[in-house]
Amino acid sequence: MPRHWSPRSRHLATARTGRVELRGPEEPASVRSLWLVLHGYGQLARDFLGGFEAIDDGTRLFAAPEALSRFYDTGASRGSHADARVGASWMTREDREHEIEDTLEWLSRAHAMVAGELAAQVPLTVLGFSQGAAAASRWVARGGVRPARLICWGAGIAPELALDAESPLGRTPCTLVVGSRDQFVPADRVEVERARLAAAGHPARFLSFDGGHRLDHETLRSLAAEE
Repeated sequence: MPRHWSPRSRHLATARTGRVELRGPEEPASVRSLWLVLHGYGQLARDFLGGFEAIDDGTRLFAAPEALSRFYDTGASRGSHADARVGASWMTREDREHEIEDTLEWLSRAHAMVAGELAAQVPLTVLGFSQGAAAASRWVARGGVRPARLICWGAGIAPELALDAESPLGRTPCTLVVGSRDQFVPADRVEVERARLAAAGHPARFLSFDGGHRLDHETLRSLAAEE
């Protein structure tokens, strides 16, 4: 008979090289605001930055840290990886707590690097799209930085986070943006999130645009105008 056994897990922190893609002024003195923007599941940072063309006015610096877990997106096909698109993910359910902690540490290091190269301290906007919204809200909730605002686009705030007035998230202006035809965030989910935030006393606002699970240029322009 095969001998019964059970696995024993150990965890070891290790160095990892991450990538931050930038869009905006190359001269630090030209930067008037910094946007830390987190892509969605299966995207890459450089591709995600293409969605910010409408508000790239020469004064905003967009910094897009890329999630540390990349994969070949072959879809239903088992074709060659040589032809497959590459995407990245912020986390999965496997070893979840360690993946979250690694992500938060990576975002802090990425922000410190970019902000440290600027000529002066500037307002910080944190925007997370889809899966990136959970990562963005967790990072803000950690309290290491005090952004001018948090924008969760195509997703809500991570469900386990404190939203009371004394918490970092409770002190941060939050905007949730959802397309009217977003297949991943139907109207009933929006109402559940609205009720959760209201119950916590969080004054978050909700914006909608005519479209699906994507960034929207007009909505971005409206948000940028509020800086």
